[in-house]
Amino acid sequence: MTTAQRVRRIKPSPSTAAAQRVRELKAQGLAILDLTVGEPDFDTPDHVKAAAIQAIRQGDTKYTPVNGTPQLRAAIAQKLKERHGLDIPAGRIAVGGGAKQVIFLALMATLDAGDEVIIPAPYWVSYPDMVLANDGTPLVVDCPEEDGFKLTPQRLESAITDRTRWVILNAPSNPTGAAYTTAELKALAEVLLAHPHVHVLTDEIYDEIWYEPGEVPSLAAVEPRLNDRVFLTNGVSKTYAMTGWRIGYGAGPAELVTAVNALQSQISSCPSSISQAAAAAALTGDQTFVRECVAAYRGRRDLTVKLVNDIPGLSCTPPSGGFYAFVNCTGVQGKRTPAGEEIRTDEDFARYLLDSEQIAVIHGAAYGSPGYFRISFATSTDVLTEACERMARACAALR
Repeated sequence: MTTAQRVRRIKPSPSTAAAQRVRELKAQGLAILDLTVGEPDFDTPDHVKAAAIQAIRQGDTKYTPVNGTPQLRAAIAQKLKERHGLDIPAGRIAVGGGAKQVIFLALMATLDAGDEVIIPAPYWVSYPDMVLANDGTPLVVDCPEEDGFKLTPQRLESAITDRTRWVILNAPSNPTGAAYTTAELKALAEVLLAHPHVHVLTDEIYDEIWYEPGEVPSLAAVEPRLNDRVFLTNGVSKTYAMTGWRIGYGAGPAELVTAVNALQSQISSCPSSISQAAAAAALTGDQTFVRECVAAYRGRRDLTVKLVNDIPGLSCTPPSGGFYAFVNCTGVQGKRTPAGEEIRTDEDFARYLLDSEQIAVIHGAAYGSPGYFRISFATSTDVLTEACERMARACAALR
């Protein structure tokens, strides 16, 4: 059977492909140190599990409203009020099977052929393919390390055309951990206010895994005049170690939320009732787990950045949030392996690390930024220490 053009336009997720390759190598008996995994290594909190079990026992196992249970939407509204001071009614909140699904549905609901989506790079690997799958045109804007891996007002202004439909802002970022200050968001907002046809999708899935003072500002709160053009997306996967529960949400203009709900009604009917009960408990319950996880991640971040920056040829800007380090490896490009093979690209280097020292990372070109690779530090300090020791050995062997 011939597949549709929308399928042929996209490629499998590089992070999913990397994780699968690691599983295959481990099945062969190789001791792979896996630094590719984009999920917490902590278990879901017990009180969240208990809420799911209680939902099963009391028979909350049926269809729910398409856009989520009233209890979960109320919990999301409360969270947005507490974190950002946003008053968003339940009718402007959509709940889906993970933030990834909600983002995809928002693009599906709004893009026509030729519509452009501005995607700052480095970007999460799925954004361009989500746009392509929905007939849009991804317009990638390079945001170099000297700019903090962040979109500047000047670059935004230069990228906007009369076909621009969306700008995607992911902060804290996957893969860099960068986020915008209030002043930086205000400066971007000034550009956006001058272009009323441009909407903004903010992906804030890592917003509570944050290492700087205060909280990560949100564009919707920083510039209320953009509220009818901002679609804020988030979920419980990263903050509460609930990746497999598949609950995400979006909050924004009522017309868009209605369209997202209409699409979901035809695609999956509704999110899992049991997962929704668990998500409501996560958002409204004791937040000690979150604070403890962030403290652990901070220690791992500091360790990883120090060890990487001690390796000649590699460097890393400390991430402000998330659990990834985006490592500059241009200092080893052009060198040769002990087997005489030239390291021409970041992908060559990632392959060399896997073949020579059994370290699995994801190359930077997968994120739209050649010359880098991503490390996930959502793993133990022992693994991180051993991985960096092997990495130093691999780099020292280059000539």
